[in-house]
Amino acid sequence: MLGKALQEDIVELIRERQLEPLREAFGSMGAADVAEVLEDLPTEYAAVVFRVLPQEIAGETFASMGIEQQKELVQGLSQETLASILNGMPPDDRTQLLEELPAEVTRAVVDWLTPDERSVAQQLVNYPEDSVGRLMTPEYVRIPQNATVEEALQVIRDTGMHTETVNVVYVVDERGRLVDDLKLREIVMANPSAKIADLIDNQFVSLKPTDDQEQVVALFKKYYRVALPVLSANGTMLGIVTLDDVLAVAEEEATEDIQQMGGMEALDEPYMSTPLLQLVRKRAGWLMVLFLGEMLTASAMANYEDEFKKAAVLTLFIPLIISSGGNSGSQAATLIIRALSVGEIGVADWFRVLKRELMSGFALGSILGSIGFLRISIWTLFTDVYGEHWLLLGLTIWVALVGIVMWGTLSGGLLPLMLKRLGLDPATSSAPFVATLVDVTGLIIYFSVAAVILKGTLL
Repeated sequence: MLGKALQEDIVELIRERQLEPLREAFGSMGAADVAEVLEDLPTEYAAVVFRVLPQEIAGETFASMGIEQQKELVQGLSQETLASILNGMPPDDRTQLLEELPAEVTRAVVDWLTPDERSVAQQLVNYPEDSVGRLMTPEYVRIPQNATVEEALQVIRDTGMHTETVNVVYVVDERGRLVDDLKLREIVMANPSAKIADLIDNQFVSLKPTDDQEQVVALFKKYYRVALPVLSANGTMLGIVTLDDVLAVAEEEATEDIQQMGGMEALDEPYMSTPLLQLVRKRAGWLMVLFLGEMLTASAMANYEDEFKKAAVLTLFIPLIISSGGNSGSQAATLIIRALSVGEIGVADWFRVLKRELMSGFALGSILGSIGFLRISIWTLFTDVYGEHWLLLGLTIWVALVGIVMWGTLSGGLLPLMLKRLGLDPATSSAPFVATLVDVTGLIIYFSVAAVILKGTLL
């Protein structure tokens, strides 16, 4: 983070209107470092810094900043400065900003772009929300397949500075259709007089502009790519999607899943930027559902009122029974939801999941049941709180915990798969939801086991 002394020096330079030292100080820094500095400055001072930055650096710096700070700067920058920044931004980053701005501001901002950049911006914004088209950039290195290696290297020199990456270049035919993609080292290490057509194997992975962004994350992981081409229906190159954008999508999707797994709706904005009323609304819905679910627990307990009166000792273990089932279900739900999100398992693996969770549930239930049985046995040496039938009571706790934990792991493991099969988000089968479900059924299992084992003794 920016030191307080350095921050004060920058503010002092701005106040004294010493722009040349300011330009020199920031001119030697990378865009990401400049963005980090500007995060610690008030908007009015950050706006001054943007006026002294070169257009290309200003665009990259603006793209490196958080969306909330970008929106603040849009309001604080002059039209001329903002137009210069937006024209220098990578098209995909600019599209993300335009998505977040109010409609009237977006229309005004688009009018400030140069004709070429305006055409690109309008094309990208017109793609469906959360589609690959919103992520792609039309700035990439393309070379004709009939070129020589030496000619291809010259094209890279001429156009590479204005593209997001030169690690991969794209070979196209005379109609602009993708023929292959080549790593830069394949071209650099080839004979300068060789034909590009001799280096290609016509094997490549591509995307469509209407593909869902979330699906792209898996492709990048599978093929270890830094960029993937985006093609039209007839194979024409439209642009590329780069790894930095895919990482942003992965982070956004992971954040959404984590929030839903916590038992709430996913936030549309960062936590600190979300209005309080919206924050309450996002959390209240699921809390009410869970509360109503827990009311079923009270109803289930009311059905066993006679058992409570006959064997009050059974009530001592209700918190243990409820928490064990809920915790085991929450664990299973978390594991399965994450495995689904990273592609480790699919809906077709439901039977394998069922077998694993049955075995896991039995093992875990046996461990917890043994601890419960041991606890009753030890306490019996020092107190008669469990009475003369303590052995049967211990057996009841052991059997009940095995059954409840097995039911919890099965519920937590299979519910996300069921939701996935129905086309719903598995993350909505949150840990609190599974815990509430298992709480109610856990009590039924507990008292059913007690009714069988303790019949004729305590019951």
